[in-house]
Amino acid sequence: MRQQASNQNNPWHDLNGFNLGYVMEVFEQFQQDPESVDPELKALFEQWGPPSESSETGQRDASYELPTNPSMFNKIVSAVKLADNIRAYGHLAADIYPLNDREKDTRRIELSQYDLTEEELKNVPIEFLMADAPAHVKNGLDAINHLKNVYTNKLAFEFHHVHDLEEKNWLRKTAETGSFFRDLSQDEKKALLKRLSEVEGFEKFVHRTFVGQKRFSIEGLDTLVPLIDEMIGNSVQSGTRTVNIGMAHRGRLNVLAHVLEKPYEKIFAEFQHAPNKDMIPSEGSTGITYGWTGDVKYHLGGDRELKKGDTARARITLANNPSHLEVASPIVAGYTRAAQEDRNAPGVPVQEGSKSFAILIHGDAAFPGQGVVPETMNLSGLKGFNTKGSIHIIANNMIGFTTESYDSRSTMYASDTAKGFEIPILHVNADDPEACLAAAFFAYEYRKAFKKDFVIDLIGYRRFGHNEMDEPMVTNPMMYKLVHKHPTVRALYAEKLVSEGVISADEAAKMEQDIQDMLQAAFDKVPAKEENPDTTMEPPEDVAKGLPVIDTSVAEEDIRNLNSQLLKWPENFSPFKKLERILKRRENVFDGNGKIDWAHAETLAFGSILKDGTPIRFTGQDSQRGTFAQRHLVLHDEKTGEELLPLHHIDDAKASFVVYNSPLTEGAVVGFEYGYNVFAPETLVIWEAQFGDFSNVAQVMFDQFISSGRAKWGQKSGLVMLLPHGYEGQGPEHSSARMERFLQMGAENNWTVANLSTAGQYFHILRRQAAILQKEEVRPLIIMTPKYLLRHPLASAEGADLVNGGFQPVLEQPGMGQEADKVERIVLGSGKVMIDIADQLKETEDSMDWLHVLRVEEIYPFPLEIIREKFAKYKNLKEIIWVQEEPKNMGGWTFVEPRLCEAAPNGVKVEYVGRRRRSSPAEGDPIVHRKEQARIVNEAITRTAQKALTR
Repeated sequence: MRQQASNQNNPWHDLNGFNLGYVMEVFEQFQQDPESVDPELKALFEQWGPPSESSETGQRDASYELPTNPSMFNKIVSAVKLADNIRAYGHLAADIYPLNDREKDTRRIELSQYDLTEEELKNVPIEFLMADAPAHVKNGLDAINHLKNVYTNKLAFEFHHVHDLEEKNWLRKTAETGSFFRDLSQDEKKALLKRLSEVEGFEKFVHRTFVGQKRFSIEGLDTLVPLIDEMIGNSVQSGTRTVNIGMAHRGRLNVLAHVLEKPYEKIFAEFQHAPNKDMIPSEGSTGITYGWTGDVKYHLGGDRELKKGDTARARITLANNPSHLEVASPIVAGYTRAAQEDRNAPGVPVQEGSKSFAILIHGDAAFPGQGVVPETMNLSGLKGFNTKGSIHIIANNMIGFTTESYDSRSTMYASDTAKGFEIPILHVNADDPEACLAAAFFAYEYRKAFKKDFVIDLIGYRRFGHNEMDEPMVTNPMMYKLVHKHPTVRALYAEKLVSEGVISADEAAKMEQDIQDMLQAAFDKVPAKEENPDTTMEPPEDVAKGLPVIDTSVAEEDIRNLNSQLLKWPENFSPFKKLERILKRRENVFDGNGKIDWAHAETLAFGSILKDGTPIRFTGQDSQRGTFAQRHLVLHDEKTGEELLPLHHIDDAKASFVVYNSPLTEGAVVGFEYGYNVFAPETLVIWEAQFGDFSNVAQVMFDQFISSGRAKWGQKSGLVMLLPHGYEGQGPEHSSARMERFLQMGAENNWTVANLSTAGQYFHILRRQAAILQKEEVRPLIIMTPKYLLRHPLASAEGADLVNGGFQPVLEQPGMGQEADKVERIVLGSGKVMIDIADQLKETEDSMDWLHVLRVEEIYPFPLEIIREKFAKYKNLKEIIWVQEEPKNMGGWTFVEPRLCEAAPNGVKVEYVGRRRRSSPAEGDPIVHRKEQARIVNEAITRTAQKALTR
């Protein structure tokens, strides 16, 4: 075997475990009948002999001779199978359940199942069973016993599903050598006991002091805190500068108190409903974010600077998270990618995975139960979304709210979802603190070595009901009989250290009492409950006053030069000829030869923003080309497939640009982009839906984070969302981006909702958004983007539209409303239907001086004063009509009606023209659609038309 190992050409060189056993079995068959085996294996056996023959000369290695006794040969094969099965199935027999309420399955690892005795195992050479054997392993029996100890202890491994050979060998070697399991010094053991005492003491104090209040206690999984401590310590020592943590409710207050160092008195003030925003943070804690409405204490996040002396070493963050459990996972992944990237130079941002990493803490019911978890894990290997490895910790209480595991998942373990992504899994008994520290070290070392995700299944229990007001004996009596008898992990570890002579029982008791005294002192600092709190909760002035006036024009010389650069590519680059002809039409638009369509205006906006020094990150399904083949930000050489991004090659660009095609998920990607934007506020981050209604799948991100994150937590975002919208006969699913939902959530200037009708408006609103990113007034931007209008002449822009002016919340239909005294009707609407009306007006020969048309380009915040001023010009105005394509209970009508009524002059009616109320957004038949669309347009602009009943 030693000679074999030195010969790299030997086909048996890397064989071990089951594969080695298989080849040995086939060789035995070959000896009996050479013709009965596969011809390729037959040739290898003839050239190289069995796995123990290895030299180039074909001479047998004398260090070990295969037995001539077929019976012994079979024993070796059985021993190899046993060793391999211990690795694969040892976790089924492992001591990983603190309550010891699960039957261990040892069938696959018992000697009797393989017709082996201990004496026979002693005669099996170690090298057949394991490589890198520790010194105490002297024979085959020792090797099997060592493997059983490794794989069935309080740490249990699952990595048989990992296919990469290098990774699997690393995992096997690290587990079997025990190099990750370090012996703690006496001082380290005392420090660990103190940490567990702090964790338990905090929960006991809150339980006793704030009777009946929700806290979502960590008890039963107390070792989560030292596990996180260890992981942060290892990572910062390796050069990590940002650690981002995502978790739901359980244990959050304890993590805030001990990992984020949120002062106890701040937490107690929140329980006490006392003023606390002005309390001074403890050293290292940079405070807790607050909006003007605030949020319950177990939703709040925090920031902490980890310092050495006066120097900041690392930033630790815990993300804010509402009750939607796992939705924080992609957001924290977005934080982490943003922290890893340098966006200060043209081209693709430089990513350095060691700068930042994510710890994502999941519930055992939520990890397999919520689809955003596999969506997030799917991002982990993708070019535009990977974070060079996140570490997932399942805080496993073995129960949901009241639901037992057998009712909440179809798999054996909560962690099984990760197997499909070939993520290694380590199960650890939460009652063994030292094993938990070893798990943390193992996970981080794997992440450092392979830059991939890892899962720690931290298995414990939940000491009380779901929220401390529940009585778990009602629904889970058998489990809670065990829980009530079970000592806490602090008590177990204190007993262990006392028995080892590390600490005395009196010292352990004093440690507990000191912590209670410290907590009481913190509580005594909390002000009295405020009986008259501020119930107004107004947003700050910078938010309330709206956006400042921003000049978004670009000098003609600059934009001409930019346009020219974007249409040049290397001589040896061969784009698809048809596409090349289309793009080359853009060359002379600033000389009056053609117009600037939507995608062209977008590209020019991006180029000008990069020249201003603002980085851009753009993602979406098929966004590189564009869903409607309109964008083509990435060109492909038709001969070589090589990619070219013209925006990477413009002169004087001062920042990075990327556009990534995203996976087929909306929830995780929108969350990721929101998180990226929060952590990289100087970056214009854009997400595009393939069709606007696909944003439905990310509704929780809009509801809980993008619309309200600043009001709840003070979390600013300038995220841009492009939602293709417009009724073109494609049926219910590809027509509406559900504008009404975004308008319904519009309040306190929380975001901008726009439905634009021209490419020039799009150019300027993008530039405006880039300009406000680092201002206090920043807000997200939602744009109902077009489909067939992408190339429509009436929606295209002239060069002068980009060079001059800026974004206008309201546009007037060119050539109309000239004779103010004659205008009796004003039609208002937004988006595509206004171009339909403009098209129809071109065909009308009758005088239309009685009519004026206004396009409301920015619907929220509603431009009330602008519209009021427009109305005031027309003294003989009799009708104000809001026209829309969407049904009456959708689109903008229910939002704009009261505002139009407020703006309308006395006695002027406000009426609706559009589809009647519907349960489905649009017709499924294109012919019916065309007839209905024609009716809406004609009714809006025909003076004597009988208006249809629009119930």
